[in-house]
Amino acid sequence: MTTTIRDLRPNDLDDAGSVVRVRRAALPFMISTARGVAFELASAHTDKRYRILVAEDGEGLVIGTAQVGIAYDSTEPGQGFVNAYVDPTHRGLGAGSALLRTAEEHLTAERAKDSYAWVLDEPAHRAFAERHGYRASRSAHFLRRDLTATGLPALPGNLAAGVELRTGSAFAADPRPLFDADSAASLDEPGDVPTELDDYEDWLRQTWNHPYLDRELTTVVLVNGEVAAFTAAHTDGATRYSSAMTGTLRAFRGLGLARLAKTDSLLRARAAGYTEAFTGNDTGNAPMLAVNTWLGYGVCATETRFAKRLGTPR
Repeated sequence: MTTTIRDLRPNDLDDAGSVVRVRRAALPFMISTARGVAFELASAHTDKRYRILVAEDGEGLVIGTAQVGIAYDSTEPGQGFVNAYVDPTHRGLGAGSALLRTAEEHLTAERAKDSYAWVLDEPAHRAFAERHGYRASRSAHFLRRDLTATGLPALPGNLAAGVELRTGSAFAADPRPLFDADSAASLDEPGDVPTELDDYEDWLRQTWNHPYLDRELTTVVLVNGEVAAFTAAHTDGATRYSSAMTGTLRAFRGLGLARLAKTDSLLRARAAGYTEAFTGNDTGNAPMLAVNTWLGYGVCATETRFAKRLGTPR
């Protein structure tokens, strides 16, 4: 069967909706909406060289998609990424290989040295990556919690002296303190590609103004008026909630502030009518895994990060 690869049509919500359909079928543990997909493409930094590829079958049906670009915020130049998804009902038809080939050609043209990809930790997916010259590195869990179930912990009756809870929307007039906290916390995020958040305007465009970010459900913990911890809430505006990033600044670790932030955000998400909560953790991040287990999350899938030196024969 003939597979055609093309770019997502900008500002076409129907086309973006086809990408959402494939992503949800292939990886149902992440927030994805047509508006969000269109935003990904429109807001991408020029240096990211970002493309959303679409695979169509001979009848024009979208059966696969891929995100590809350069990790422009990495302290190590030449790091590329590609994440490809194929509708499970259309696997084995060559769409994945065609998407990966087009993505690698793009990365090579942009002078990337390496390509990184997240792959579901299942035999068929791992075998596909290995056949195309990729080698496994670190892994991460997807976790899910049913917000309609009982057992969600309550907030403490009294907060410690100097500790306050705020919503993200409380920083609408000046989100700079949240950028500074995000930048500091991100330095300690586990990962294969070192990154550094140092562009406030880019952060405003891609993080603060992202359509998935729910500022009302985002929780910020202040200690004596200083941002000490936070959890950023993403939602689909319907039933799904996701912890996009949770961080505690180094000076405030060991005080249970990440747990406090996530508890507050989850309770308010449930009150707002969200029924499913998702999050993700590097498998080596024992402290955050412990927090999420305490909150009632359970592992629903695992991904492995695969890497390939571009130019390496398959």
